Amino acid sequence: MKLGILGGSFNPFHNGHLYLADTVLSALKLDRVVFIPANRSPFKLENVPECCAIDRVDMVAAAIEGDLRFALDNCEVKREGVSYTINTVEDIIERYTPTGKPVLIIGDDLAAEFPKWRESERILQLADIAVACRINSVPKKYPFAHIVVKNDVMNVSSHMIRQKIIENGDWRSLVPPGARGMIEDRQLYGYKNAKFSENCSQSMIQRIEASARETLSHERFLHSRNTALHASDMCRRFGLDPLAGYLAGIAHDLAKQMENKKLIKIVKADGQETSSLEKDKPNLLHGKAAAVLLRDRFCIHNKEVLEAVAFHTSGCENMGPLAKIIYIADKTEYSRNIDPAIRKMCMEDDLDSILFTVLEKTITKLKARELDLSEDTLMLLERIKERAN
Repeated sequence: MKLGILGGSFNPFHNGHLYLADTVLSALKLDRVVFIPANRSPFKLENVPECCAIDRVDMVAAAIEGDLRFALDNCEVKREGVSYTINTVEDIIERYTPTGKPVLIIGDDLAAEFPKWRESERILQLADIAVACRINSVPKKYPFAHIVVKNDVMNVSSHMIRQKIIENGDWRSLVPPGARGMIEDRQLYGYKNAKFSENCSQSMIQRIEASARETLSHERFLHSRNTALHASDMCRRFGLDPLAGYLAGIAHDLAKQMENKKLIKIVKADGQETSSLEKDKPNLLHGKAAAVLLRDRFCIHNKEVLEAVAFHTSGCENMGPLAKIIYIADKTEYSRNIDPAIRKMCMEDDLDSILFTVLEKTITKLKARELDLSEDTLMLLERIKERAN
């Protein structure tokens, strides 16, 4: 196996690291690039704001998940102390037994100092050095044998990202999704995010979204994501947690395309009662079944989220604010062909007024199609009318 080695602090890991590895792997026809997070870089011995080594290792792991071209090795973290490249190269050769010399990838920001590295001559004997552009767009010459990598300079650095996080700037597009989730979940580099009581993490939401994408049709998944975004926006407007709104929205149709027998089995096993209409049309149980899946498969126990998912189809008499938002968002998200005036209401009117209008429209539509109405829907409408009066 032709192997590349790319070390660094990865503090945090960003798209520039992935781009560099991808470029070198393709240009030099390598089979794999091994990312090696430094325990403590000899080039950065000053006090740099950083997360612990384990967090940096986990960030790389999350960023390269599922990509067979990349590997992660924590040998420098396990050795502890200052990380020296010579020790790493010797270790990688011994354990990975690559075909020919491994390729050590370094940027031109470090290349000029390479002759001063610990045992640099020994490194040259063991590995081929590939110098990539990090600062200069035009490759430069250096006083040691090396391979020139002609790549575009990506204007991104770990320092830049840390600053943007601290300043609440635009940083998310600069890091791979897995690393972003890690930063948000663990609140690294000063990142702050108010999470709802059960502390559902960004990575958990990503798992739930992935499940929705895998199990639902293309159109149904896009509807779910649009509902999630619409719900999060409405939550922000009405002072609720946008993360909870997104979670309930992305999960509300998780069971939509299940067979009727399975829906009945899930709801019955949970000890829930079913109405005569639900027995006649089991697909109406998909909200209740999705809530059970969300609780049992993904360990989500937030009562407001579970209620919102369970009753997004029919509503219920005493539904809370989040459940109302999911009911509305499900019927009014942007892929739906609805009256623009209703969407305007979502941005201007109070929650019960919006719900009342959406309920009336839904009931009128169902009656026009000569479909039976849920008692829960009718009771919810009456309750909203009472509050209005």
